[in-house]
Amino acid sequence: MDLMQRLDETLRAMRERVAVRPQIGVILGSGLSTLAERIEKPCFLPYGELPNMKRSTAPGHEGRFVLGPLAGVPVVCMQGRLHRYEGHSMEEIAFPVRLMRQMGIKTLILTNAAGGINEGFRPGDIMLLRDHINLMGANPLIGPNEEALGERFFDMSRAYPEALRNTAKRCAQELDIPLKEGVYLATSGPNFETPAEIRMMRSLGADAVGMSTVPEVLAAAHMGLPVLAFSLISNLAAGMKNEVLSGEDVIRVGLSRAEALSALVSAVIARI
Repeated sequence: MDLMQRLDETLRAMRERVAVRPQIGVILGSGLSTLAERIEKPCFLPYGELPNMKRSTAPGHEGRFVLGPLAGVPVVCMQGRLHRYEGHSMEEIAFPVRLMRQMGIKTLILTNAAGGINEGFRPGDIMLLRDHINLMGANPLIGPNEEALGERFFDMSRAYPEALRNTAKRCAQELDIPLKEGVYLATSGPNFETPAEIRMMRSLGADAVGMSTVPEVLAAAHMGLPVLAFSLISNLAAGMKNEVLSGEDVIRVGLSRAEALSALVSAVIARI
């Protein structure tokens, strides 16, 4: 079964259970799943109950779609994403983004937890992505191109449209939520980076580092889908402080700032 057939099969299974026709897709990162609680009269679809969808095994990820109105706008929310370190292929990570596009979304909003590389960042800061660096060693577009989704070669200079970023900045200002802006660098994980790697990443121009998001952005850009993305700085990266990094701390900081990020994303959804 080819990609388009698998997408059609999964979409049919979803529409047999849910009538919502979403306009915006949202993917939630580690410790940031509370945004889904703002969805009115939510419909839940666990990934494992849908054909062709892989299960999420990462800590702090519920592993389900949540559909319904948010800020008056019909949305589909991924309460937990797929990661390469779980053993998923890049195509499997990109599949839900392609599925949401087939559902009819016009904008994709992404959140993640990331380590701060910029020396001006502190845990709890929210960073708006203006660009990214892919050091995952792979790309979900490698292999035969599906012309029904997008062209073989496509531009990435406007992957994070300025108009969307400006909307996010205005919403943050109105809500009195401090908002940083910077470049996100993606690695495959699951280990945190070494101090030497962090020094290299800083020299490349990265402000934060994480283990997700970029495959989803690549799939969206291939389909011409505008992206808005936020990183919650959950810790300072290796070597920046004399402390041991842990996944538990990432989730803890995510939970502590989830309400602020949820409020910001909700305000943006109401505007676009």
